[in-house]
Amino acid sequence: MLNLCIPCDSLARAVGADQVAEALVREAQHRHLPLRIQRTSSRGLYWLEPLVELDTDAGRLGFGPVTVEDVPALLDALVEGTPHALALGPVEQMPYLKSQQRLLFARAGITRPLSLDDYHATGGFEGLRKASLLEAEEVVASVLDSGLRGRGGAAFPAGIKWRTVRQASAVQKYVVCNADEGDSGTFADRMLMEGDPFLLIEGMLIAGLAVGASQGYIYVRSEYPDAIRVLNEAIVLAREAGYLDVAGKGLAFDLQVRVGAGAYICGEETALLESIEGKRGQVRAKPPLPALEGLFGQPTLVHNVLTLASVPIILARGASFYRDFGMGRSLGTLPFQLAGNVRYGGLVERAFGLTLRELVEDYGGGTASGRPIKAAQVGGPLGAWVPPSQFDTPLDYEAFAALGAMLGHGGVVLADDTLNLASMARFALQFCAEESCGKCTPCRIGSTRGVEVIDRLIASTDPAYRDSQASLLRDLCDTLQYGSLCAMGGMTPYPVTSALKHFPADFGLEAAP
Repeated sequence: MLNLCIPCDSLARAVGADQVAEALVREAQHRHLPLRIQRTSSRGLYWLEPLVELDTDAGRLGFGPVTVEDVPALLDALVEGTPHALALGPVEQMPYLKSQQRLLFARAGITRPLSLDDYHATGGFEGLRKASLLEAEEVVASVLDSGLRGRGGAAFPAGIKWRTVRQASAVQKYVVCNADEGDSGTFADRMLMEGDPFLLIEGMLIAGLAVGASQGYIYVRSEYPDAIRVLNEAIVLAREAGYLDVAGKGLAFDLQVRVGAGAYICGEETALLESIEGKRGQVRAKPPLPALEGLFGQPTLVHNVLTLASVPIILARGASFYRDFGMGRSLGTLPFQLAGNVRYGGLVERAFGLTLRELVEDYGGGTASGRPIKAAQVGGPLGAWVPPSQFDTPLDYEAFAALGAMLGHGGVVLADDTLNLASMARFALQFCAEESCGKCTPCRIGSTRGVEVIDRLIASTDPAYRDSQASLLRDLCDTLQYGSLCAMGGMTPYPVTSALKHFPADFGLEAAP
């Protein structure tokens, strides 16, 4: 019997994983060859998808990327034990994977997403079990002691949010998962929701137990239909298994998936709450904070997928275990997502502290085009463009803030020397203009005026006029950064000012002395 594993991840399916699986079944039937195929989550080695793994007593052997045309020769090699051109050897010994520090994605590529048996066999619900033996205040203290910070961009200490919601007096409280992963080049939330949904559910159950919430919502963008389907099925399985009773403590916790309608602004926590309430996705003024007056005016704990999914690990293995990863105030691990013009795109989970150069060159292998690297945009479409001269900066919240940049959700988009950064600065402002909720003047009007300023700047041939427009653009970015109501307008200047600073020639400007 040949035991094969093929990912059911949406990216793997997009490049032919379903067709490869079907071809393997047909060919095996034609040969009367005993074959079992398990559809697992993805390991995140996306340049190798579709990845086929042969399960052996000595571990899994990988082959990829496999096409339908490769199937007959692949089966020949598997049956006869002969070498194959797509052979990768033991998957977990591949340098790309072996050097990672996978906590959140420890099950990636190993388990079947909707198998409770697989989840249990790999330590699932151990964090919830331990949390159920503690007082709520002790659970909150564990999260505080771990040093976990929000993985959505602001990097606010998670435990402080938990304590605030816990101490708030209210009959009804909520836990909301922000799964509106809209940043370009990011896919970790999608991978986890599709591949390990019970981990997110367990994290939300622990959060509900700790803060006294009885209702949870997972807000998923409509562009993630596979994640929505998997989460809904996983919630049903968890409910039928009795887990929504919070490990028998009598605290019923209902959990629902809510689907967004494609607005980028709903990635901002208060706009997301408005959307869940059935209103237009528009930013709320703060205070009051959502932790005190959030969903339907009640205390609400809002975190993104990676933050909530970190919680079961902290409870199962201890705050000190988690705190041993990372550097400075940036503790634990972050799944970095490599995309863009990169040779080896995929997921790299490492503790904070490796450098951007290690990430894009050692893991990413440089550009897919083979041309020199020009820059990397870190932190999504509103992240700063970081030049190679700063690639030795450790991936750490404070270190990147010192550069005028941010780690955000861990997305890294690589570009070669053919990219024009003036056009990307214009794109950032145009993106803001289109996605703004329109509530505050700096974001609503400033983004549109910014596009106009860049257009005038790059169209002019007068050096003095260009300099005056560049100065106006910088002033406008200051207004956006410090005058906007939320991070949508506040972060739009990052790609603009970083492009102006590091790549003035793309704007037709002289380099600063």
